[in-house]
Amino acid sequence: MSSVYKTSRRHFLKLCVGTTGVLALAACAPITPPTAPTAAPAPLPAEKRVFKVWHYEVGYAMGDSWADAMEDFKAMHPDVELVFEEKTFEQIMETARMILSSQEVPDVMEINKGNATAGLYSKEGLLTDLTEVAKERGWDKILSPSVQTTCRYDENGIMGSGKLYGVTTYGEFVMVYYNKDMFKQHGVEVPTSLEEFEAIADKFLAEGITPLTLGAADLWPQTHNWQELLLYKADRELINNFQFLKGEVDFHGPAFSFAAEKFAEHIRKGYYGPNANAVSYVDANSVFFQGKAPMNLTGTWAFGEFMKQIKDFDWGMFLMPGKKLNTGSGGNLWIVPAHAKNKDLAYDFIDLTLAKKAQTVLANAGGIALNADLSQVTDPKVRELNALFATIIENDGLAFYPDWPVPGYLDILGGCLQDLIAGIKSPAEFNDCIAGPYNEYKASL
Repeated sequence: MSSVYKTSRRHFLKLCVGTTGVLALAACAPITPPTAPTAAPAPLPAEKRVFKVWHYEVGYAMGDSWADAMEDFKAMHPDVELVFEEKTFEQIMETARMILSSQEVPDVMEINKGNATAGLYSKEGLLTDLTEVAKERGWDKILSPSVQTTCRYDENGIMGSGKLYGVTTYGEFVMVYYNKDMFKQHGVEVPTSLEEFEAIADKFLAEGITPLTLGAADLWPQTHNWQELLLYKADRELINNFQFLKGEVDFHGPAFSFAAEKFAEHIRKGYYGPNANAVSYVDANSVFFQGKAPMNLTGTWAFGEFMKQIKDFDWGMFLMPGKKLNTGSGGNLWIVPAHAKNKDLAYDFIDLTLAKKAQTVLANAGGIALNADLSQVTDPKVRELNALFATIIENDGLAFYPDWPVPGYLDILGGCLQDLIAGIKSPAEFNDCIAGPYNEYKASL
């Protein structure tokens, strides 16, 4: 507004008040200057739907694959805001039940499979039944029956049958990563029996090298080393009885006794060094990455990380030799919480993670894909990895993971193994330690 206009307006008001009083003032009210016409207010933009995803696979092949699927999801739903939150395995294990019981849940979430986790949550009504959705979208055709074992849970939360409450997008198993250069330097070859495996470990020990690296501080890694020994004496019936809480499980029978005694023997001989209970899983893997340990028994979930980290030596892999069963299963599960707000979007996202594009990304990153275009996979190590998994599947060899049968069993089994490693418990006492909680829960069903 200009200064000329302000002066004229004050003068005009002075004249009106001085000559005609209040009425005249009203009559002499200033004329409001015309204003430019204004456009109609723009409508407020519609509020975006927010789609939330949680998982703990960043840095692994699954994380690479799911990141690719997220980009495809954004292209498919440009009107939706995708919010991803990275979690850790431990965070989900400790808080999943509380989160799923609340209204503040993500729309899709990764959880561990098994009775103690997915089974417990399905029993408590915290997960969406995906059985019909899987048929409509063809997920049941991509997931083989053996892979679906860990996706289905009955009314008691026991895996292997019942409704489909989770969807895995990959397979996994436990194997031995080995340093080919160290094997060659010390004149040893890939073993074909447990006895040969022990002979190799003894040779490295005799030459001043700890043969295996183990991060027992995290509770779960040692459960794999122990179960791999159990599987030298366990058959399919015992494993199914143990996992599905059916039939007899004798914790002082040949299989459990052999595993506890053999693991204690390996500890006593020094296969894992003097302080495995003080080493984390990450640090244990780092020892192998640095070429300081010839062998590392762990899962295929770490394969992609091994491919990225190891640059200075040649490495390979083998199954613990001389047995049919192997620790492994379909991978962890996508679940849709019962309280999820965007279930339709969750189903679209799971579709994308099972599609050939994301599955081929998974395979090329070192994962075990379920629906990849294998003609696009060129790395010989990835091909070798998938060939090992195919061998296990052909032998009906997936023996699952030993912490699954009972809620909270990971802490029990891992803790009792720490006591066995520390020499606090004898093998027989260790078997008592894991038998009590197992039998107590089984009796409660």
